This record gives sequence, C-alpha cells and structure tokens, in this order.
Amino acid sequence: MGDKGPVLPHFSRRDFLRTAAAGSASIVGSAFLRDPAFAAHGAPSPAKRPNIVLVLADDMGYSDIGCFGGEIRTSNIDRLASDGLRFTQFHNAARCCPSRASLLTGLYPHQAGIGDMMTDQGVDGYRGDLNRRCRTIAEVLRGAGYGTYAVGKWHVTRFLPPDGPKHNWPLQRGFDRYFGTITGAGSYFEPHTLVLDNTPIEPGEGSYYTDAIADRAAKFIHDHAAATPGRPFFLYTAFTAPHWPLHAPAEAVAAQRGRFDAGWDALRAERHRRMVEMGLVDKRWRLSPRDPEVPAWVDASDKAWQLRRMEVYAAQVELMDRGIGRIRAALEAAGVLADTVILFLSDNGGCHEELTESWSNYFFKGREQVVRRATRDGRTVRFFNDPQVLPGPDDTYQSYGRPWANLSNTPFRLFKVFAHEGGTATPLVVHWPAGIRSRGEIRRPLGHIVDIMATCAELAGAKYPAAAEDRDILPLEGLSLLPAFAGRPLDREAIYCEHEGNRAVITPRWKLVARGNRGPWELYDFEADRTETNDLAAAKADMAARLAKMWEDWARRTAVLPKPAPKRAPDSV
Repeated sequence: MGDKGPVLPHFSRRDFLRTAAAGSASIVGSAFLRDPAFAAHGAPSPAKRPNIVLVLADDMGYSDIGCFGGEIRTSNIDRLASDGLRFTQFHNAARCCPSRASLLTGLYPHQAGIGDMMTDQGVDGYRGDLNRRCRTIAEVLRGAGYGTYAVGKWHVTRFLPPDGPKHNWPLQRGFDRYFGTITGAGSYFEPHTLVLDNTPIEPGEGSYYTDAIADRAAKFIHDHAAATPGRPFFLYTAFTAPHWPLHAPAEAVAAQRGRFDAGWDALRAERHRRMVEMGLVDKRWRLSPRDPEVPAWVDASDKAWQLRRMEVYAAQVELMDRGIGRIRAALEAAGVLADTVILFLSDNGGCHEELTESWSNYFFKGREQVVRRATRDGRTVRFFNDPQVLPGPDDTYQSYGRPWANLSNTPFRLFKVFAHEGGTATPLVVHWPAGIRSRGEIRRPLGHIVDIMATCAELAGAKYPAAAEDRDILPLEGLSLLPAFAGRPLDREAIYCEHEGNRAVITPRWKLVARGNRGPWELYDFEADRTETNDLAAAKADMAARLAKMWEDWARRTAVLPKPAPKRAPDSV
C-alpha cells in the first residue's frame, strides 16, 4: 500500500495527477463533446439519445474507492473514472431512503413524502411513502420512449411484501421490469422482501445479493437489446453494498487480509495525502481530527475483530465493483457502451452505527420483516457487534462502526445522518464515451442528488410534466449536469439538507450547518475549509444570519416544516 496508492488498470496514479491538474487549471472549456448538437445546445440530438445506467452504492464513504483515494480495489469504477469524469463537490440527502426519494424524483425528500424513514409520522413531508405530487425518472423517461428497468434496493415505500399494497412498488412507478428488495437492509445471503416484477420470491440456494443484483442488471440489458434493438433504456441499479450487515463470502474476505493492519489513524493520513496529490481535495483543507469517540489505533482493543470488520466491509465494496464490471461487460456485448451514460454515486456517507442490544426493538418488533433469526439450514443468527464473533458469515449480523466510518469519510467530519460533509459528500463518477471527450478530468461545481432527474430528462429529451393523474406535479428542484460535463459552471445559489434535525445550506462559498434540532449553527468557508475545522459563525454573524434565513425559507417551502414529534427507537435502514 504505502504512499503509492491504489494501482489502477489502464490509468496510473501519474495519469490521475496529470488529469486532475489539467481539470483544475482549465475547468471551463477543457472538454469537447463529440456531438455538435450537444456542444452547441447542451443536449444530444433526439436521434442520439443515450442509454442511462444509474448505479447507487449504499452507505459507502467519500474516499473508499480507489479513484477517490481509497485503498480498496475498485478497478472497474476506477476505469469508469479514468475514461470519464469525477465530480468532487456532489452531495446526497444524508441517508438511505431520503436520498433515494431525491434521486428518483428530482425533489428534496420531504417534498416527495420521505423526509425521514419508512413510517407515517402524520405530517405531509414525513409519510414514509412516495406521494403522488412527484414523478420518478422511470415515469418521465418511459413517456419519452425509453425502456425502464430497476434492480436492487427500492426503499421508498413502507408497504412491504407479502401484503403490499403495491402502489409505490417499482412497476407502479414507471419501471417495466424489477428485481430486488422493497425494504432497506437484511442478509446478503438470504435477502428478504425480494421481488421479481410484482411477485415476491425467495432467493436461490447459495446466492449472494450483490452478485444477484449485478447479474439481473446484465440480463435486463441483454433482454432489452435482443427484444428492442436501437431503443434507448434507463437502468437503475441500487446495490445494498456496503450497508450492514457485514456479509461476504470467505474467499472475498481473505483477499483483504493485511490491507488495513496499519489502523485507522495511519490510513486516514495516507488517504488524505493521496487525495491532495490527486487533486481531489485542496491542500488548504486540513484533515479533520479523528472523531472524539474513536480511540487512537494504538489504544484500540480487540484489534483482530476491528480489522475483520473493515476487511468484510472492503470485500463488500470490492464485490460491488466486480458486479459493475459485469454490467459494463453486458453493455459492451450489446454494442451500446459508447452510447450509454453511466453515473455512479453513494446515498450517504459511511455509517457509524454500532449494532448493540439497543437495536433489538427495531430488528425483532418494529420491522421484523427485515431480519431472519436463523439461516436457511437452521443455525441461529448471532446479532449485534460482539468482539468474540468475527463477522462475515451468514449467521452473523454486525456493522463496521464509528472508527472505520471515520476512515471511509476521509477527510471529512461525522457520518451518515448528519448534514456535515461526512454525512452528505458523495463521489460521483460519470462515463459516456460518445458524449464526453474528456478523460479522467475533475469537475468541481456544487451539485446535489436532486440534479440526477434533471440530467436524465435532458439526456433523454424527455419533458418533465406539470401535471399527472389529475394532480399538479411539483417542479424540479435540481439542475441538469450537462453543462458541467462540458466543463461549464452550474448557475446555482445554494443546496439544502435536513434530516432528523441535522440541517445545512451550502453556497459555492459558504456552508451553514447544525447538528440536531437544538444544535447551534456553524459557519464554514466552503472554499478554504471544506473539512469544517474553523467555525466562523461568531466572527461572521451577519453571513450566518442571512444563510439561516435562507434555510428557514427553504424548509417552509419544501415541507421540512412543520416537523413531527421526534421518534425514540433506532430506525436506520
């Protein structure tokens, strides 16, 4: 490992440094789009509408993948980056289902009815179910003639198999075919709430969910090409990896041995150095301090167990990367890779949750559909993080916890759920050989997951509706990223976040952020201090007050307010 960083096929570390520097020096006008219509107007001609493959990781930190500085082997994602673009200032909605609601609809999650998790809390922004004042990407693109397919984690409705109802299952929200789990998380070896189209099914013997997602995605590509050659398609691939539980085949875990033995402190420093050298982060941004609840690696207990936790997590990421490789191979076999836009990102930052006995109510009473107490062959599942039990097999149920999530989110503070950068910053990789000539360049505009819908609609030449089903549809909140594909800036005042009281407003220069409903506002110079180490709220009180007013106005407009009464039990997935 050392200072050399990850070895990337077809794209060396030196290439990353060179292209990162080039992208940084001439961000405007450095890219040329092959389609003259695209270059002139920012959109492809209707005759050249691309396929779109949208890939979402689950609970993966900002710097886990190789092309963003991590030591995990992700050669397929890295190859997409080396042949495409990396967006370094892109943001999600801080948690699984709110991010999915935003990604699918182009709205902030509360506007779509999923401001929190999968329960109806009695307030319009917090119903735990997609409302009818939004449209999904699939609904919009199918109206423009696209085939539409979804695989993997759905998690935008509280109505689960076997009883339904199914009004917000994928086929009822615009997809032609679907394979995946309706709920948020569960065993990788025996995924529950598994559905094919509209029919609940059981997983096959010996299956592993990450592989099943990738294989079904490849099959949908093959079947579409065989049945309707020349027709464009949209494929939404939502992996559950690397969300807990820590599950991976033994050989995949064994391949990670030794990679993390230096411990989280040394690895955070190594990642930060690589990220600076690769041009991903500004050298002015100090590495945030180790989380105050995490011990120094030299003082950590149960090191063998701690290392195994990160090894299983890394195996989950690596297996997802291999699945992405199979999806790419399917596109190549169908002869459509060059004409396909691939977007890869994560739904939130690394997850700090420690699965202790406090989760019993969630696992066994409130949402018992999510977990199975025994394996297929009758062995009792050993729940909760226990240093005496090494994670990975199907009869364990653990998480990698705060120390390793702190590594995953390098160089940022905090984690999933929070509105600080460790909760909302996501890597975004974009690959489109026929549409983008630039290779390996970095893009730095302020972006948000609400931008994905607008981007897909413009790529498809699709019209976003003002009304549907005799209802007015809320207008899009996001911006198309197509100008940024060509190296042009995005005209944006601010992006916003709220989740469980954690809240933020970010402009291209400033970020105002707070922890919880009662936490004070903190102000950071986003250009000089994206790692949020120097709070300027007192020194620049007028700026803080102006941004706070912007956030309040946004919150009232987008159904963040009024808020329901706070909940008390864990509800994470």
